[in-house]
Amino acid sequence: MSDDPQHVPLEDYHRELGARMTSFAGFSMPVQYEGIQDEHMAIRDNVGLFDISHMGEIEIRGDRAVEATDRLVTNDVSSLEDGDAQYAALCNEEGGIIDDLVLYRLAEDRIFICVNASNRRKDYEHMTSHALDDVDVIQRSDDVVQLAIQGPNAETVLESCTDLDLPSIEFYSASMGEVAGIETLVSRTGYTGEDGFELYVPADDGETVFEAVREAGEAEEMAMCGLGARDTLRLEVMFNLYGQDMTADNNPYEARLGWVVKLDTETPFVGKDALERIAEEGPDQKLRGLRLLGRGVLRSGYDIYVDDRQVGTVTSGSYSPVLEESIGLGYIQSSDWDRSEVDVEIRGRRVTAEVTSSPFYSSD
Repeated sequence: MSDDPQHVPLEDYHRELGARMTSFAGFSMPVQYEGIQDEHMAIRDNVGLFDISHMGEIEIRGDRAVEATDRLVTNDVSSLEDGDAQYAALCNEEGGIIDDLVLYRLAEDRIFICVNASNRRKDYEHMTSHALDDVDVIQRSDDVVQLAIQGPNAETVLESCTDLDLPSIEFYSASMGEVAGIETLVSRTGYTGEDGFELYVPADDGETVFEAVREAGEAEEMAMCGLGARDTLRLEVMFNLYGQDMTADNNPYEARLGWVVKLDTETPFVGKDALERIAEEGPDQKLRGLRLLGRGVLRSGYDIYVDDRQVGTVTSGSYSPVLEESIGLGYIQSSDWDRSEVDVEIRGRRVTAEVTSSPFYSSD
């Protein structure tokens, strides 16, 4: 199998715009344009545009599409109405997280699912192996260009190139409509902690919509943004990154995702029995936020200590452009996760960090 990265449809556009490219989840993607900090602050204060076409898309179709999806994910899909979106976990029989995803009920017989880029194939294989016989599981990942318009002025930018009633699209809901004359799924979702929209566009029409949105954004001085800013933005609001803050070795209760596990539904989903046991016994560790109180920058892999005992490991860490300090996430064992402070070993020295379960930043 080749180690060469895959290419998203708009890669040439990003190179022309001066993007610095990197390999991420097997794809050649823009990591930054003008700079991570500037792009980060553009999202917090104004608006920015991301190409996130490396993400995967899978559809479940058939008269029993809702039930079939309910048997795969931890949340309650049966509670959704057409146009609703929902965050959920896809688990294995042991309750380990195969992926976290956003799903959309587009119709009674059609569920559209956005999965993480690195899990496109794995998720599809898991879904097909556990699907009901009378539904179709369709791999759509190469058929879609996904764009994210994020920030306080996202609606202002998008409204100039669509006839959709954007104010009527509530948070975590979606609507089909034309953007730049192209039939597009528009959802009020995102990975930044700000208001914004994600657009699912047919791949052949991706350039048309991309150029229309970019042109519409010029009046608002919209920034082009890369994955570097997307990472620091999600960390400020304590959104997990799959493959880093959670893997199949973690269950939702450890990863602070117990709220998306609905054990009281009638439909048995994959991993439900295991998660019932974990919910009763309690997890062995829990993901916590870390705010460094001394000098240094938190990084993935740093050890967490209480006195001379290692009690956990940092999974994500970076400098927060808004808070102007280092923040991170890390797993702490059950006996110590309620402590207010821990120490993190950074290049041979211990630095104190505040422990929190609340997001570091909120747009409210």
